Amino acid sequence: MNPADDHGHATDDPYGGSGRTRTRLPGSYDDGLDGNPRRPARPSRSLITVVGIVVLLIAAIAFANQGGGDGDSGGDSGPAGAKNTSPTAPTGTDPVKGRTDGIPTGYARSAQGAQSAAANYTVALGSDGMYDKNRRDRIVQTVYASDIAETRRTDLDKAYSTKDLLSGIGLNPDGTPPEGMTFVSRHNPMGAKAESFNQNEARVSVWYSALFGLAGENSRNPVTESWYTSTLQLRWADGDWKIVNQTQKDGPVPVGRDQTASGSQEMADAVQQFGGFTYAR
Repeated sequence: MNPADDHGHATDDPYGGSGRTRTRLPGSYDDGLDGNPRRPARPSRSLITVVGIVVLLIAAIAFANQGGGDGDSGGDSGPAGAKNTSPTAPTGTDPVKGRTDGIPTGYARSAQGAQSAAANYTVALGSDGMYDKNRRDRIVQTVYASDIAETRRTDLDKAYSTKDLLSGIGLNPDGTPPEGMTFVSRHNPMGAKAESFNQNEARVSVWYSALFGLAGENSRNPVTESWYTSTLQLRWADGDWKIVNQTQKDGPVPVGRDQTASGSQEMADAVQQFGGFTYAR
């Protein structure tokens, strides 16, 4: 380019020669330089792309933040009735509707509902309530199908009320721990899987760790940990999943780490201070 072109010298260049410095916009002429009107400016393709991406991002953020203010993950959202789900929710289905004598009940009639029932029933059947006659009766009535509950109650009374069993684990004849002792019996599910499932029956395996023993000074049965897998045969009855049969086997057992066992008082405090969970899939 000739430097004189910028200082008033006429040229054939439609974008210069006016004695002024001009900046050419893409797809347009400078008006008043050659008598031709300015052509309508057309937005840059790159600008359209950027604007489109921003719009998509805003829409995605708005969609991700949709949800009922009441925390219900199963409610409708908008006229389309889309399900609202929390990023931390296990599923979009409510895992349990209520409790019966402290045991979660009211499960979905699905494979996940059956797994939730099996996990929570495993916790109930492994609790210290099984060593108290009144509490045991309520547990049995809640988790077993009504047509076999009475038979199971009789069998469990024999198993849990024998003097040999109670004295062997250090409990009094009525199933209570000695004064100054804390009885620990707790099952902690690690996971569950549906071995088979249909709308009326399900077979679910639950892998869990068990804490069992007496926490207290001079306890002859300190709290120990063991691992089992229980397989529960469930039936849909009276609007919920109920147990009709149960088997148990050892393991899988993980390798223990080199950790120092806690003292009896620390263990007793932990059991009393840390409550259990409602398990769900």
